[in-house]
Amino acid sequence: MSGRLFVIGTGPGNPEQMTPEALAAVDAATDFFGYGPYLDRLQLRHDQLRHASDNREELDRAGAALAMAADGAKVCVVSGGDPGIFAMAAAVCEAIENGPAAWRAVDLTILPGITAMLAVAARAGAPLGHDFCAISLSDNLKPWNIIETRLVLAAKAGFVIALYNPISRARPWQLGEAFKLLRDHLPAATPVIFGRAAGRPDERIAVQQLSQADASIADMATCIIIGSAETRIVSRPGRLDLVYTPRFMAGGNR
Repeated sequence: MSGRLFVIGTGPGNPEQMTPEALAAVDAATDFFGYGPYLDRLQLRHDQLRHASDNREELDRAGAALAMAADGAKVCVVSGGDPGIFAMAAAVCEAIENGPAAWRAVDLTILPGITAMLAVAARAGAPLGHDFCAISLSDNLKPWNIIETRLVLAAKAGFVIALYNPISRARPWQLGEAFKLLRDHLPAATPVIFGRAAGRPDERIAVQQLSQADASIADMATCIIIGSAETRIVSRPGRLDLVYTPRFMAGGNR
């Protein structure tokens, strides 16, 4: 008998930013699969079981969760942020596509969450107020030349760009290379927002100009938002500056 599988996101890390739908799924589930630090964000009962795994074991994790759900359990796969943005929802769908027929019969519910770029944008103002895109700088699952092409085309198209997975011990150079590339296509004064652990006690938000953007201040807990040529900074005496992208462009209507 098939059980249920919930795929949820915990949001950026602030417990208050986890949705009521996700909390209800946590309450209903018996078994939880996820990266250990994401599972640590949940307040589980003594009768609920954790199945923690490394952050690079997404497909194995999805398969184990689906196998348990196919056997009748109520299972929850846990991501940070939103599960559908560079996270576990795609891994679960991929596992279902390539797995046994029983996995397709599982009652699957994917619940949206607050992703990092939304939390960082809210802290800074409204940098995503016009068209934007999100790009992962990780080349673990796609080649670096594809990432370079997408960065250039996004900049030329006038998109605000949110960068996920910007840097790690295994990939210490890619963010710096991305900044160098974008400097050829965007104004020097383009705002770059470094949002680390937005909404958590160790939150750090910094804004630099693209010409001086320092990749070394980022880590894997940082989401970076690079403005477009339209993005503006509004100074406020005694308060943090606001970074926003107007809702209109030249030739459009306000």
